[in-house]
Amino acid sequence: MIKELNVIEKETPGNRRPDWLRVKLPSGEKFKEVSQTIRKHNLNTVCSEARCPNMGECWGAGTATFMLLGDVCTRSCSFCAVKTGRPPADLDWDEPARVADAAFKMKLKHVVLTSVNRDERKDGGAPIFAATHTALREKIDGVTIESLIPDFRGVWDALQIVIDTPPDVLSHNLETVPRLYRSVRPQAKYDRSLELLLRTKEQGLRTKTGIMAGLGETRDEVIRLMEDCVEHRVDVLTIGQYMQPTKMHHPVIEWVHPDQFAEYKEIGESLGLEHVESGPLVRSSYHAERHV
Repeated sequence: MIKELNVIEKETPGNRRPDWLRVKLPSGEKFKEVSQTIRKHNLNTVCSEARCPNMGECWGAGTATFMLLGDVCTRSCSFCAVKTGRPPADLDWDEPARVADAAFKMKLKHVVLTSVNRDERKDGGAPIFAATHTALREKIDGVTIESLIPDFRGVWDALQIVIDTPPDVLSHNLETVPRLYRSVRPQAKYDRSLELLLRTKEQGLRTKTGIMAGLGETRDEVIRLMEDCVEHRVDVLTIGQYMQPTKMHHPVIEWVHPDQFAEYKEIGESLGLEHVESGPLVRSSYHAERHV
C-alpha cells in the first residue's frame, strides 16, 4: 500500500483534500542521500521547513531548495510553516561555502536558493545571497542559479547587493492578491513587491514570481494580478494550491480544481507572460530548472 504525505494536520469532511492533492511519502535511496547531505552540512531547506508536498519527488530526483539565513523568520505570514522569532545576532558566513559544497556533492547543475526574512538587519541578509552565488560559481562549472529573495523592506541598496552578483533567475513571490495581504502577508506590501520585480528586470535579469490559490481570492483578482505581472515585465509565474500546514495557520478556503489551474496558465500566457507553471502541486521552486 502506498502511504500518503498529509499536509493538513487533521482532516474533517469540510477540509478533506481531494484525490489530486495526495502524494507519496518521501522514500528511496536518492531521497536518503539528499537528506544526509543536507544534514551533514548543517543546512536548511525550504522543502522541509515549509512542508512542501513535492519533497519526495524533488529529493528523489536529487534536487533541493536551500534556505539561507537560518530557520527563524522575522515575519509572521499566516500561510507559512517556518518559525517566527528573533534570529541569531550575526549571519552565518560559512553558510555559502557549505551550500556550494553540498550542491557539488549532489551533482547539481541548477541550484535554487531562498531564505527567511531578516528584517532586523538593514541589509536583510543580502550579502549571504551574493556570497552564495559566488561560492557556487567557483565550485561548480556552468551552474545556473535561481534566488527567491525577500523584499528587503524596500531597501533597494540591499536588492542591489544581490543583483550585483546576479543569479540566472531572480524570484520574489507575490503570494496572493492584494486584497488578502492584511490577513495572509501583513508585513509585506503588494506594490513594493511589484516594484522589486520591475527594478530587477530593468537591470536585465530574468524575473519570476509565484502565488497560492485557495486563500479566498477570486478568478478576476488572479487575472488582474497576472496583468500587473505583465505590466511589471515578469517573465515566469507559478500558481499552486495553498495547503494549510497546521490548524493554527490560515484555513484553506477552496480546493481549486485542476481545470482552473489550466485556465490560469492559458490566460496568463495569452496576456504576455512568457511561462506560467500552474497546477495544484506547483510550488515556486517546482521544475525551476525549466525557468532559466
